[in-house]
Amino acid sequence: MSKTKIAEKQKNPWSWIPTVYFAEGLPYVVVMTVSVIMYKRLDISNAEIAFYTSWLNLPWVIKPLWSPFVELFKTKRWWIVSMQLLIGAGLAGVALTLPTSFFFRGSLAFLWLLAFSSATHDISVDGFYMMGLNENRQTFFVGIRNTFYRLAMITGQGIMVIIAGSLENSTKITGENIQLAWAFTFAFIAVLFVMLAIYHKFFLPRPSEDVKQVSDSFKNIFAGFIETLKAYFIKKDIWIILGFLLLYRLGEAQLAKMASPFMLDPVETGGLGLSTNQVGFVYGTIGIIALMIGGISGGWLASRYGFSRLLWFFVFSINLPNLVYVYLAYAQPPAYWIIASAVAVEQLGYGFGFTAYTLYMLYISDGKYKTAHFAFSTGIMALGMMLPGMVSGWIQEMVGYTHFFVWVMICTIPGFVLAKLIKVDKGFGMRK
Repeated sequence: MSKTKIAEKQKNPWSWIPTVYFAEGLPYVVVMTVSVIMYKRLDISNAEIAFYTSWLNLPWVIKPLWSPFVELFKTKRWWIVSMQLLIGAGLAGVALTLPTSFFFRGSLAFLWLLAFSSATHDISVDGFYMMGLNENRQTFFVGIRNTFYRLAMITGQGIMVIIAGSLENSTKITGENIQLAWAFTFAFIAVLFVMLAIYHKFFLPRPSEDVKQVSDSFKNIFAGFIETLKAYFIKKDIWIILGFLLLYRLGEAQLAKMASPFMLDPVETGGLGLSTNQVGFVYGTIGIIALMIGGISGGWLASRYGFSRLLWFFVFSINLPNLVYVYLAYAQPPAYWIIASAVAVEQLGYGFGFTAYTLYMLYISDGKYKTAHFAFSTGIMALGMMLPGMVSGWIQEMVGYTHFFVWVMICTIPGFVLAKLIKVDKGFGMRK
């Protein structure tokens, strides 16, 4: 690669990586986490919440089916801006349906639109990231992108939930007021997304590789998709790759669905008895500091020492901190600071540990079809979150919170086994 192209790839990444990955993370957390809190406050059962919100993972699972079309039509830049506008429309649709009598079905329908738009946005963003940075810069900025992705999730789980909780408490609480509180909150986020789309329309860079590709016919498009798919599934050690992508977060997939209901449920039913505001504050203050430290540090360490050398550090970091939920379930500590500290430990470990997942997907996706192959990898990752999440509510209702979180720890074992089996070049990601 010429010096000019290398310079172009590294041009001003701080101007777009934070906002683009914030825009990537926020709709995902709205669909997968904020909706859980919202439906819990609207008296939907844990089993129904886990089942229906886990189904919303489907667009991220099947997004590889249309990722070649994102490659072939328009530019990644065009897709990013267009999907952000569509995400804003989906958020507005949720806001409009929540005050109605059919709020559950209506909001789920718009959450589906939001999920498909967000999944398409992810495809274009990941391709744009790999076009805009060389290998070492990709490794360095993986911590930054993950941090702002998680910052978006904290915005959803923290600020968005705090706003909804404050609106819930603005008058005497009734079911209708809770619906209105969440409707105004979703409307606010919809406006934010329109503003992000406008910003990226004018300030997103234009990498030389990001050009519109023209295909002669649908037959050629289909043939290209088959070729891309085949190239992925004939990779060396593909079964180990698939196993790692599916099982690395087996425990987290279940914990993520039940963490918020656990905090919101009354103490007498096994929960922690926190308010909506308190749940939002835990994730939106203490959690964000711990997560940023873990995410940035993980990317910096990987770029300095290499991914392979730190693999086990990352694996232990993402799994062992889940033990804090076992403690919380058994002890049910009344002190708010203890709960906040436990969440901080778990978020710090998650920030470190997720670095390994992202880097491994970048490693196995490199090559001719890197955008589509990264989409395949994230789709498989989403399937690994979707299937366990669907049954997590049923398992929790059957065994209770204490035994459920012990089960979560048991489910971390496959991740350790697969981490032992994967192979990564020792120099991958290191500063050269």
